Amino acid sequence: QVQLVESGGGLVQAGGSLRLSCAASGRTFNTYAVGWFRQAPGKGQEFVTAISSSGSRTDYADSVNGRFTISRDNAKITVNLQMNSLKPEDTAVYYCAADPWGLGSSDPNDYRYWGQGTQVTVSS
Repeated sequence: QVQLVESGGGLVQAGGSLRLSCAASGRTFNTYAVGWFRQAPGKGQEFVTAISSSGSRTDYADSVNGRFTISRDNAKITVNLQMNSLKPEDTAVYYCAADPWGLGSSDPNDYRYWGQGTQVTVSS
């Protein structure tokens, strides 16, 4: 069993930065791939980024590529999402999720464990 807790959300002006963190419990977390997804009001869930269990492979949605960076610290059992050059369209609830099969795919159905989410609001 893995429990995930996101933190770091908040209100920021367009062009600003935020750093989200996903803290995990569970000794096997370092064998899981981790993804970030987001959901804006009135919209469906959207893949943002994912990182493999070792951290050697990452994947980004086109909409955030070059602005967002995912990283993980397996010693501290955390995954971070650095978000730069934020835009109003980045406004959403951001969720981290753990994939025990280590695929780190963009399909939310591949992820077994989910956090409660953290709100990110970008004002124009």
